Amino acid sequence: MAADGPLRVAIVGAGWIAADHRAVLRNLGHRLVAVCDVDRERAERLAGGEATVYEDWRALLDSEQLDALWVATPPRLHAGPAIAALQRGLPVYLEKPVARTLADADAIVDAWRRSGRVCAIGYQWHATEALEPLLEALAGQRLASLLGVSVGPTAARPWFLEREGGGGNILERGSHQLDLLRAVGGDVESARTVASDVALAQGEGERGDIEDSATLVLRFASGAIGTVVVAWTRDGQPGSYSLDVVAEEATLHLELDPWFKLTGRSRDTELEVAMTTHPFERSVARFVAAVRDDDPLSVFCTPADARETLRTALACERSLLEDGRVVALTEIR
Repeated sequence: MAADGPLRVAIVGAGWIAADHRAVLRNLGHRLVAVCDVDRERAERLAGGEATVYEDWRALLDSEQLDALWVATPPRLHAGPAIAALQRGLPVYLEKPVARTLADADAIVDAWRRSGRVCAIGYQWHATEALEPLLEALAGQRLASLLGVSVGPTAARPWFLEREGGGGNILERGSHQLDLLRAVGGDVESARTVASDVALAQGEGERGDIEDSATLVLRFASGAIGTVVVAWTRDGQPGSYSLDVVAEEATLHLELDPWFKLTGRSRDTELEVAMTTHPFERSVARFVAAVRDDDPLSVFCTPADARETLRTALACERSLLEDGRVVALTEIR
């Protein structure tokens, strides 16, 4: 790889999010040389006749000369290809969440640390440009309350409807907000979850064992409280994605997808900050820069950071399954 030349990359997992990554990689001038999926037709669609197709990621890693690997499989299948790539000294962009289980997350973090290579976790809201001025505006203030809203349609995947496989709305969709709240509020001490039994997006013929709507309540080590409202709604319904933060001398509103705009007031300063680059593209671009600079800690979200988001999500999930009991994060091991 030349210092400023295109990266040779491969993608493992050829679902809808992989297509988004392919589009961003093309826009940034990087070369997709291989695609792997157990569904060969799906892999061929993503490859578009421009990349070699594999059905086994092991064969891909054995056969290709790569600069980086993208892993976009379902969460419970993250560990295998991610760890193998890191052990080969290959940088990895791993879609969120870092894993389905804490044991897999621990193994990924261990492989990342041993390798010394770059690994980014795809929590794209962590890459929102307005997050940086938001944190600057809150500097020196104690936070009181954070409210995250994540309401809208999403693509239904078979593993998404199965709690054991994908973690449902808490892990697959709510963890975006959990990651963002942690980026602002710091360490979480405990979590509690309640869910509605009203069907929103799931029809009678396609119901899984997951909830369509839930509210997650967090207590931070700082003393702040956080609330995340997540709801999976039917196609055609408008989405609502935002974060509100109340601190000692600040009231801030971060409008997320699709606007990514910060407004509000901190002390005597009115804020209005809009994005210039979509967070999804910004996250990938930062990963590429980290690979070129060989700087594992410069990505927006490292495996170690994403593991703590997973721990928080698993505490929320345990609370839901135990009738809304408050679950300390120290219980999630």
